[in-house]
Amino acid sequence: MGIGMRELIIILLVVLLVFGAKKLRTIGSDLGAAVRGFKKSMGEGEAEGGTGDVKQIKSDDKDAEFPEVAKRDADSKIDRGA
Repeated sequence: MGIGMRELIIILLVVLLVFGAKKLRTIGSDLGAAVRGFKKSMGEGEAEGGTGDVKQIKSDDKDAEFPEVAKRDADSKIDRGA
């Protein structure tokens, strides 16, 4: 099942009543500008990194350690008899 033409017209009329014709035009133009901006950004992104290489930052540092987590891990090792 999908949305038929009759349901689409009813939805459009309800939106028109809620927002009004002037506000609906503004919303439509803003939405169109957003879509154009998104497409432009996608095109620029493909032009910059079209090779598909993924760069990963490697760190020699350890992750942050929190005393509560270290204590909980030590307690669970003792409980398991490890």
